Amino acid sequence: MSRDGEGALIIEPVRRGSGDLPAELADALRTGEFHHALRTAISHRGLSLARLRAHLALRGVQIGQSTLSYWQRGLRQPEVPKALPAVRALESVLQLPADSLVVLIGPRTARPRGHQAAVSFHDLRSGDMGSIVDQLLTDLGVLPSSNHSNADLELLSVHDRITVDERRRQVSIRTRLVTRARRHGPDRYVTVYNGDPGCKIDDVELITAEGCRVGRIRRHPGGETMATELLFDRKLGEGDIHVFCFEVRDDSSALFPGYYRMLRDQAASYLLQLQFAPTAMPARCTRQVRARDDALPVEAEELPLDTGGVTSGYFRDAGPGLAGIAVEWN
Repeated sequence: MSRDGEGALIIEPVRRGSGDLPAELADALRTGEFHHALRTAISHRGLSLARLRAHLALRGVQIGQSTLSYWQRGLRQPEVPKALPAVRALESVLQLPADSLVVLIGPRTARPRGHQAAVSFHDLRSGDMGSIVDQLLTDLGVLPSSNHSNADLELLSVHDRITVDERRRQVSIRTRLVTRARRHGPDRYVTVYNGDPGCKIDDVELITAEGCRVGRIRRHPGGETMATELLFDRKLGEGDIHVFCFEVRDDSSALFPGYYRMLRDQAASYLLQLQFAPTAMPARCTRQVRARDDALPVEAEELPLDTGGVTSGYFRDAGPGLAGIAVEWN
């Protein structure tokens, strides 16, 4: 544990196994209902609801004290999937095993037709980045508040593979997406790329592979950001599965700090792999989940690096939020 600049106690995102918990709390997590397990965990940690709310805010989760009270008394249940980041942040603050509270809030309900993205870019990014992305999307004719080009596509699987060279710089990001059409009509996908500090966005290339071709591109040099329209060869019918791949090439950035995928909606499966040069291996790689880019991680797990220089982070039911791998070189 540590303290912030104002002397407030910060509980670091430490995970415990069920064997490290007192019997009453372990039983509540194993057999109890969500509100009972939450109330028992809060009592065990000795936190008031006000302090619990403050710790959640440090992790980028804004939630009312009254909502926490309703949840622990069983008067309300967290709404799935919108409340998943908050529930995972609770697990982090209360030092509970990963997904121990998530599994108690019941199965995910089917999403209605016309489902819109759960959060906006402003909800995930600090500073001016949200406004920059909104402007780029507007230039592409997309409503930033909902991003209709993507709202009709359910993300079933996302696989990012990033290559880092001997200079410790990112060279490329190869992405493969498996999607399902929520309704008839989607024929494109809009992807946003935000380079690391020092990125020369005008030199960044996007190359398509199977399932799509490049449409319009909009860049914002000051924000090191690019939005690209990926066009399909047909309009998808409701329920159609569509697989498409593309690669972003950018070797203009400085020292590679890691990578986070910004998920405005939920992805059933997300796999992130980093490939390092044999002569430039990092000191540490940490799998992280964040509610916002400026928040403390709600999940943090050190990852192994194999002899081939590859580390892999897998995220199930990821988002809304940021999922990625942080890299330390020293």
